[in-house]
Amino acid sequence: MAGGDAALLVAAAPERMRNADAAWPYRQDSDFHYLTGFPEADAVLALLPGRAHGEAVLFCRERDPAHERWHGEVAGTERAVRVHGVDDAFPIEDIDDILPGMIEGRARVYCHFGREPDFDARLLGWMRRLRQLRGGGVVPKEFVALGHLLHDLRLYKSRGELKLMRDAASIAAEAHLAAMAAASPGRLEYEVEAELLRVMRSRGAVPAFPPIVAGGVNACTMHYLANRAPLKDGDLLLIDAGAEVDCYASDITRTFPVNGRWTREQCALYEVVLAAQQAAIDEVQPGCPFDAAHHAAVRVIAEGLCALGILKGHADAAIESGAYKAFFPSKTGHWLGLDVHDVGDYRVDGQARLLEPGMVVTVEPGIYVPPDVRGVAERWRGIGIRIEDDVAVGADGNTVLTAAVPKEPQELLRVLSRR
Repeated sequence: MAGGDAALLVAAAPERMRNADAAWPYRQDSDFHYLTGFPEADAVLALLPGRAHGEAVLFCRERDPAHERWHGEVAGTERAVRVHGVDDAFPIEDIDDILPGMIEGRARVYCHFGREPDFDARLLGWMRRLRQLRGGGVVPKEFVALGHLLHDLRLYKSRGELKLMRDAASIAAEAHLAAMAAASPGRLEYEVEAELLRVMRSRGAVPAFPPIVAGGVNACTMHYLANRAPLKDGDLLLIDAGAEVDCYASDITRTFPVNGRWTREQCALYEVVLAAQQAAIDEVQPGCPFDAAHHAAVRVIAEGLCALGILKGHADAAIESGAYKAFFPSKTGHWLGLDVHDVGDYRVDGQARLLEPGMVVTVEPGIYVPPDVRGVAERWRGIGIRIEDDVAVGADGNTVLTAAVPKEPQELLRVLSRR
């Protein structure tokens, strides 16, 4: 797809400092991981079609006993070839001398220009070095964004990738059940978050994103992250959390009553969201447009809100005017994979992309009634509900990867009664 006269360059994620001399836990760049599985910083992958001595070349850190005594073992160039499957490997310290000659004479360079300023500067330095070779090397004439080429590939998950995503879903499901067991009136949101993190780390996973643990009115904030408020008797608790296994993510949301008993209003809204989610999941089929799930969820939510008197008039009018967005302002899902909000175009040639086997999406409709909304009875205000599952598209239908976490209202109460 890139052509035999192209070069593709992808850099590993840099280490990032949390504060002073303390670094954040390292997480590899998703594209670099997809292409190499190589887990270290200070590395660059060069894909060079037609190169006689190997088309996949990795520049990485060499083994150094003094460095490894402080920071741990690194792969080194020999293991990069033997374990990670590249054709050739060189020390990263030699990249300025070696790489310019490798890309000399190629017409195009595909890269993520603009993502990491330090790498951009280095790339421009290689171009200057090329011009200086033997009075003027043949410099590539084009820089081409790598994203579209690579991210279209990442949309289609292999069996191995789906296995990792099932593992991530299983661990996240176990974490959600532990969080349900820990949630009770008077506890703090971060105590419930601690249970999520405990299970994930005990299973060798990490959080795929900072968990949302939102009690009561906090659930009306779409990306609530404070996780510090006390859980109140009579409130709902919304938990949005996923696990990451070998860089592959899961993403689950469940909402349930803290005290184990639904109020009439909570249950009524919950059943609307649950019906909307099931209608949306039914649209996750090969050959269906990506946005069909959203349209199905919008229809059910608009009809439900009108039936409950939260929206006035008919559902058709609420959809046409967008009035439903006051209570359902988000989309119904997103791609899922190496990134929680994974890469890939949602539209192709101006039309919604058609789903195909190997794609994985989230399905996460919700209803959020702001506490200060006007024209809505007090009994509905401050209720936020979201239900989210991960759904893989197969040849003949779909598979809900996160079905191990209960979501039927009575089933949830049975789980909560065992606390």
